[in-house]
Amino acid sequence: MPVLGYCESTKDEDYDVRQWDTREDCEVRQILDRVADKWSLLVIALLDCSSLRFTELRREIDGVSQRMLSVTLRHLERDGLVTRTVHPVVPPRVEYALTPLGRTLHETIKSLVTWTETHQREIAAARAAYDARRAAETMEA
Repeated sequence: MPVLGYCESTKDEDYDVRQWDTREDCEVRQILDRVADKWSLLVIALLDCSSLRFTELRREIDGVSQRMLSVTLRHLERDGLVTRTVHPVVPPRVEYALTPLGRTLHETIKSLVTWTETHQREIAAARAAYDARRAAETMEA
């Protein structure tokens, strides 16, 4: 099994952002890929308030398949962001919750959502302007 590479810190003023974009074995890139996917973002957001069962998560996340939710939860658990608790009852009850590390990530996600809500009109206007330019270019060609 290959050992993952360690990327330099991004806290330095002159860090090269491409460092984690060009090195396939960089842990930073792999972690960003994991936590930035839409299913992970939704799971982390939903688990902020309370622990939830698999079926509750699946019901709350529109469009996620059972397999994709299972894979997402397994990856988040492996990364230390989510805990999985099996209650010894019949049938077994399994609950998922954020770990303390996962809660710190949720704070970052909330900031991103807040930014998106604040700028959604500007982004919608930029999209409309872009689409109009593209349509005009297509008609001219």
